[in-house]
Amino acid sequence: MAHRSSRRGIALLITLMFVIVISVAIGYNLMQVKNASHIVQKEKMLYQNSMILEDVLKILKNSQELQSVVDDNTSENLFVFLSSSKLIPLELPSTHVEISITSARAKLNINALNRKNEPYFREFFAHLMIGNSYIDVLKDCMSKFQAKNEYNNYNSVIFDENPYLFREYIASKQELDIINNFYLNEYGDENIKELDLSKVFRFSADENEKVDLNYASPEVLMLLLDTTKERADAIYALPKPFSSLKELQLNENEKRTLSKFSTSFFEPYVHISIEMKKDNVNSTISFDYDIKQKKGSNFVFDI
Repeated sequence: MAHRSSRRGIALLITLMFVIVISVAIGYNLMQVKNASHIVQKEKMLYQNSMILEDVLKILKNSQELQSVVDDNTSENLFVFLSSSKLIPLELPSTHVEISITSARAKLNINALNRKNEPYFREFFAHLMIGNSYIDVLKDCMSKFQAKNEYNNYNSVIFDENPYLFREYIASKQELDIINNFYLNEYGDENIKELDLSKVFRFSADENEKVDLNYASPEVLMLLLDTTKERADAIYALPKPFSSLKELQLNENEKRTLSKFSTSFFEPYVHISIEMKKDNVNSTISFDYDIKQKKGSNFVFDI
């Protein structure tokens, strides 16, 4: 126990140093661009965003704590790091910056929908009072459900109404919004308007991505285990980090359902979100970061 406390103390200290380094680097670069008055406000914000992104990526690549997560190769160090640095608020000259760091594998990739787990997707949406046709529309937007050399074999007319909609996989929340609007208009199911899927799904071309069960929300657990909200809440409340299936205290049906999905207890990927507020302009940068490979991906800029 003393050894674990010592490791956590070291991890917390390095996290504090990590925050200080981010603060100094961002503060310096914001001062550098503060006098660029000839640039219009949004262009100036974009310039600041680019500089901040470059600094944050550099800090991540050189972070001793993240390297220790890789070297240790267990869920504990990653759990301590993410618990200690969920939100980093920075008050800088004329600019407020918030950096949030979360697991990039806390949600289920919506493109993990396949013939093996499709019944559980259907059951999950049935709990939310969403009709079976919704899954059929989702499948239409994933080309893996189409037979080779077979075209226009769709369950719905979504591509008649949206001919330029990407159809290899569901690539973004914006695409899912289009799908939801089509479903609402086509099937008249008002329940879709109340549905917030941002707590459940992420979007990636890699359908084999694993969900890290240490960070899965109750909503995600409902789907992965084909269980009720109350049961998912109880599992979510168990002491973490988990390192084995036994610690989740699952029954046989839940284990059987979970086996239909790709999951693990250590996925060294983090999701970084940087929000900036300056004068009347807000902006957000978000991306995933592979700790082992020291690479960012899925970059999104929003001004």
